[in-house]
Amino acid sequence: MNDDKDKKLEEIKKEVLICKKCSLYKTKHYPVIGKGNHSAKIVFCGEAPGYWEDQKGEPFIGRAGKILDELLDSISLKREDIYITNLLKCRPPENRDPSSLEIKACTPYLERQLDIIQPKIICPLGRLPASFLMEMLGFKDKIKPIGVIHGQLFEANGLFQGVKLLPLYHPAVATYNPAMKEVLKKDFQVLKKFIS
Repeated sequence: MNDDKDKKLEEIKKEVLICKKCSLYKTKHYPVIGKGNHSAKIVFCGEAPGYWEDQKGEPFIGRAGKILDELLDSISLKREDIYITNLLKCRPPENRDPSSLEIKACTPYLERQLDIIQPKIICPLGRLPASFLMEMLGFKDKIKPIGVIHGQLFEANGLFQGVKLLPLYHPAVATYNPAMKEVLKKDFQVLKKFIS
């Protein structure tokens, strides 16, 4: 079973490495496909790689990644227990917001990753991933600013029946405002019930 998942995710990786569906391939160093447990119950989804992620080809290895590690540690989770990916696999120059065309070109990879991994809970980190995933899972009418919906659980029906969505602030918010780390820690407590 896991061999099959490994093989399918490896296929996505090969496709992303040669992808030219948007212009970001021209400016990237390394795409950041995703990393972690291919049978994870919990998947975290950021917006796009930052500077360090682009340099190394790994998700969340900069300052926000250190905060994410702290948050995971606060609920006794390790990176090898989860899967981390992004809406976009390539870094937008100067860390600008991704364009709607870039999101449209890249998110089919994310949809396939989620379909293969079959998580029980998906945690979008920040505004854009939350909006995209809420719409994808049938919560378009519940999309609100991340400051309103963070820490709330939504349960999907339809194609992704039973999958839960837990929108969270992006860990980078705590690099600008250290007081936000406590809000993030509180939101992460909601994940504890999904850890067996």
